[in-house]
Amino acid sequence: MAEGMIFDLQEFAVHDGPGIRVVVFLKGCPLRCEWCHNPEGQLFQSQLVVSVDACHNCGRCAAVCRFGAAPFNWEKCTACGQCVSACLSGLRRICGSRVSSQELVERLMGYKDFLERCGGGVTFSGGEPLAQSDFLIEVLDQLELLHTAVETSGYAPTPVFRDVLSRVDLVLFDLKHSDPKIHKQFTGVDNALILENLRVLKDSGKSFIARIPLIPGVNDDLENMRAIADLLADSPGLQRVEFLRYHTTAGAKYKMIGREYCPSFATERSPQVWAEPFEACGIRSVVL
Repeated sequence: MAEGMIFDLQEFAVHDGPGIRVVVFLKGCPLRCEWCHNPEGQLFQSQLVVSVDACHNCGRCAAVCRFGAAPFNWEKCTACGQCVSACLSGLRRICGSRVSSQELVERLMGYKDFLERCGGGVTFSGGEPLAQSDFLIEVLDQLELLHTAVETSGYAPTPVFRDVLSRVDLVLFDLKHSDPKIHKQFTGVDNALILENLRVLKDSGKSFIARIPLIPGVNDDLENMRAIADLLADSPGLQRVEFLRYHTTAGAKYKMIGREYCPSFATERSPQVWAEPFEACGIRSVVL
């Protein structure tokens, strides 16, 4: 039985597939997007999250910490959870817990009747869910009675991508940039593998939604949108393109995990939305 690391389970989600859904967030991601709004989902292990700005420095966490990590020394922290119990204000938590495929399936099947009545299902997100492919596949194989979707960067070995693709009803496929150098500059990886998996997705005819995070000065130019529209043209399974506007709150979580948020793009500028290149290809688009 496979085990996986998840860091959140969100109920009543309405933007991650049809109907009302439960979204499972799997921990760990091979990308390092500068605008990531789930930085606590990047590492594959558990980690401490602290509401630093609300801390009263009462010292209770430091009194129980055996490693000299509390209150705010993340480098020494082992995520043992002792300081979480000591904090009377509830400002500390451990992000990430291991769960067996059977445990997760049992929990998700508990929503079955409600999800079916609402025309919904289960969506797997992250992090990058395909980075825990053995666990994800084992769970999907036991959820055949539910509508399933996966949100992915597309950055996974193509055989893994094919295996997951064959088991889900819908793919939410993120596209950051068409240019490999710019893609690598802002995400840490180039887009060759992503574009190969996009080709596999298009050829499969599987239903999918393309998601484009709009980052000011990075990918919100007309040339890039035209290139992405060309990549998506003639996709029989494509339902629509969803633009996800960058917002300044994306950096709020970094301080809570002991990191500094310092992106190289202009965070104060609103990104541009270019629907025209997609309309020219007969592709519907929406802004979320």
